Amino acid sequence: MTEITRLFDFPYYQLENNPNDAALVTKYNGEWVKTSTQEYIDKANAMSRALLKLGIKKNDKIAIISTTNRTEWNIIDIASLQIGAQNIPIYPTICAEDYEYVLNHSESIYCFVSDTEVLEKVNKVKGYTLLKEVYSFDQIEGCKHYTELLELGKDTSNQNEVEARKDDVKSTDLATIIYTSGTTGKPKGVMLSHWNLTSNALSSSPRVPFKNGKSNKVLSFLPICHVFERVLIYVYQYTGTSIYYAEAIDKIGDNAKEIKPNMMSVVPRLLEKVYDKIMAKAEELTGIKKALFYWAVGLGEIWEPYGKNGAWYEFKLKIANKLIFSKWREALGGELHTMVSGSAALQPRLTRIFSAAGMQVMEGYGLTETSPVVSVGRYEDNMFKVGCVGMPIDGVEVKIAEDGEILIKGPNVMMGYYKDPEKTASVMTGDYFHTGDKGEVDADGFVKITGRKKEMFKTSGGKYIIPTLLENDLKQSRFIEQIMVIGEGEKMPAALIQPNFDFIKDWIDHKHLSIEKTNSAIANSKIVQDRIQEEVNNCNQKFGKWEQIKRFELTPDVWSIDDGHLTPTMKMKRDVIKSMYTTLVEKIYRP
Repeated sequence: MTEITRLFDFPYYQLENNPNDAALVTKYNGEWVKTSTQEYIDKANAMSRALLKLGIKKNDKIAIISTTNRTEWNIIDIASLQIGAQNIPIYPTICAEDYEYVLNHSESIYCFVSDTEVLEKVNKVKGYTLLKEVYSFDQIEGCKHYTELLELGKDTSNQNEVEARKDDVKSTDLATIIYTSGTTGKPKGVMLSHWNLTSNALSSSPRVPFKNGKSNKVLSFLPICHVFERVLIYVYQYTGTSIYYAEAIDKIGDNAKEIKPNMMSVVPRLLEKVYDKIMAKAEELTGIKKALFYWAVGLGEIWEPYGKNGAWYEFKLKIANKLIFSKWREALGGELHTMVSGSAALQPRLTRIFSAAGMQVMEGYGLTETSPVVSVGRYEDNMFKVGCVGMPIDGVEVKIAEDGEILIKGPNVMMGYYKDPEKTASVMTGDYFHTGDKGEVDADGFVKITGRKKEMFKTSGGKYIIPTLLENDLKQSRFIEQIMVIGEGEKMPAALIQPNFDFIKDWIDHKHLSIEKTNSAIANSKIVQDRIQEEVNNCNQKFGKWEQIKRFELTPDVWSIDDGHLTPTMKMKRDVIKSMYTTLVEKIYRP
């Protein structure tokens, strides 16, 4: 094989160049089950043969909905793509009505599901879709199991047809339609070609700090239906890395201790939660142990890359690493050296602290429409700067428009929105894609995101407010779980805040306060409100008077995906949140 041009080329490239006995590893019934590169390809070919026997034609759509990442996902992915069909990944957490919309809009005719919960949602709407059959990865009574297709594909008599279909797939052909979670309206179907994703994986791989191929292990737990994790999976296959799929988000710590990963991808919310747990445990320490812990964290908060703080700082950091940070690393297996963060803005403080602790956080930037990677950091070669999202990867051009919007040009820019040429035209100027994000490129070539164009608003006094700047600053507070700055057309900025209920309950115990430990009581407590006011006051000092948050209200609910506050990628649905708390908004502005 001379070059990789299509997504299904990755496992074949791995087989030729770096075959791995543990290419894909998933835990079944308490046991880690390894799938070798050869077995991966063999099963994908068997599945392709079965899909052909089911009558799958070129450009047919096959949906996959899985609650957790697992080996079967990759087998279906490659099996579908190499016969010219398209993969339609669907977020498991969206409601049954959204399943129905995506299945119908994509015209999917077969669907693979992971478990009973997903199957129940699909079965609710199946009769209103074009679905001919649903297959499950788990053994579920009354549902066909995906191994039935592997059995059907054991007959190799139509392998010639599989090979002919493979040869017929061009790099410019549509590979997948990914429906963006969207903070407003119905999800948009982003059409990505084989080359959109393949070029992105190939250009991103030099930024991954791996050596010696299969001796590296990653723990994968971000949803593979999201393009960020999916492209990383192709990168890992290209580099011959062993991919271990976590059992669930709450099992990450346990799984990391078992497999000792070298790297994993994260989203800022997860790092925030890990940090909060570490800090909560610190509150239980006493005396010298507690003093040492906070001394180490204090060092971490001022960390700079490449020894910029000088020899004395680095000497102190070595001591902090030995006494304190080594225990943090042990909690995640002891071998973790890099975390790649994407999907949302990361607090610079967390970048510093985790990097100081020997687990470097490389922040990246991208969108579904850019397949997704636009830029990402790398510690080597001075390609890392705190507060930036790295440098653009090879072949991708970043241009800043006159109004500060980030425009992207490159082989990674999508084919367009499925069945929506008008929407496609509205986000393109020639070859440049309008991201809707505002940013800048500094003198060294590092990209920095400064806000979201659509989220910027004007107060009634004509002053512009960038809510994300205030929100990202305030989310550093351990008292605040989520915050949304409001005030469009109003006389001043204000905020709706979801308190960090778990932390505050511990804080109530620690301070021996007589506050009932229910979410509602906490949100209505004058003591809690006054304490959060201190956090707001500290934040306000960093901003101009017109930007400062003058009032806020606490919500008694936990903002979640299930209740509609957040998208499946944990972004706030601003309009939805504002409409949910109309009473609180009125209380702020029209008391």
